Amino acid sequence: MKYLLVKSTDSEILKRAECGGAVTSLFKYLLDKKLVDGVLALKKGEDVYDGIPVFITSSDELPEVSGSLHCATINFGKIIGKYFADKKIAVPTKPCDAMAIKELAKLKQVNLDNIYMIGLNCGGTVSPITAMKMIKLFYEVNPKDVIKEEIDKGKFIIFLKDGTEKAIKIDELEERGFGRRKNCQRCEVMIPRMADIACGNWGAEKGWTFVEVCSEKGRKLIEDAEKEGYIKIKEPSKKAIEIREKIENVMIKMAKKFQKKHLEEEYPSLEEWQKYWNRCIKCYGCRDNCPLCFCVECKLEKDYMEKGKIPPNPIMFQGIRLSHVSPSCINCGQCEDACPMDIPLSYIFHRMQLRFRDTFGYIPGVDDSLPPLISELDK
Repeated sequence: MKYLLVKSTDSEILKRAECGGAVTSLFKYLLDKKLVDGVLALKKGEDVYDGIPVFITSSDELPEVSGSLHCATINFGKIIGKYFADKKIAVPTKPCDAMAIKELAKLKQVNLDNIYMIGLNCGGTVSPITAMKMIKLFYEVNPKDVIKEEIDKGKFIIFLKDGTEKAIKIDELEERGFGRRKNCQRCEVMIPRMADIACGNWGAEKGWTFVEVCSEKGRKLIEDAEKEGYIKIKEPSKKAIEIREKIENVMIKMAKKFQKKHLEEEYPSLEEWQKYWNRCIKCYGCRDNCPLCFCVECKLEKDYMEKGKIPPNPIMFQGIRLSHVSPSCINCGQCEDACPMDIPLSYIFHRMQLRFRDTFGYIPGVDDSLPPLISELDK
């Protein structure tokens, strides 16, 4: 039971479902059977560009968190480690969410036994500000008239209040400097196999969710939810599996192309980096937003860091962060998202992580081993 097609048996869930309602039904099963204290998810705020983290404890609240929000760029790793480490939870995880959670578990910050990770296949997210500018410029509509958005078959699709929809190819948008966040463009992990199950519409029949079972906990969850009547399952065709694999391979190839573009061809020179570092106002947003920064006493706040000096010495400030985080960097882009001075932080962190990968063969958030430097210290 590795690949399955899964469908909700709840008619109300199916009305709101993206593709079969499997994810929502599994959350409903976990909540109804009190197997978790709650579900950590995102709900739509004022509009589709506003994703708000919520912790729901009753399945009656599930409609609030049904559906995708591709303009919500939040990573759940930090939230779980800081606020829910002692609770049993279920959480929908993009690949970078799942990678952060797994990396934090290896570093003893969360307990995977307490977490059900329901993985969501992901082709990338779009910055809310970028999305609104993009929709106004290329779709020629008021961004506030968009009631839903979707990324499907290589297109960014918007659904409007008047019932119409518009779609433009992601490639065309990204050639013009819009589309997905740059770290998403470079990401090679589209299917979160580090989660308990990985769900999506790639290769799925209409009205069904394609599910890859990735752990024993995931297998048991599917089996028990089916026995209790929350879902129904069937096997996908060989063609469906091949379609899914083809889509994944195409996207990995695209990611490698963007890695070459961003981290080699367009990578800033030393002079350009110095200009970027001179912008730094030492707000600590990069550190505070990073899901893998968790030290109780941060070295960036020690006396030798020349408190109050702006911009900080880049070797001391940025160099310390780089040495601490780059081996475990999952390319989630949270540091760059938080930077008020538009410093392309994820370029240098992702580039350094790829050097670690090439040297040690270590992929953070995917491999079961500890980061290489920590592993050496433990010997």
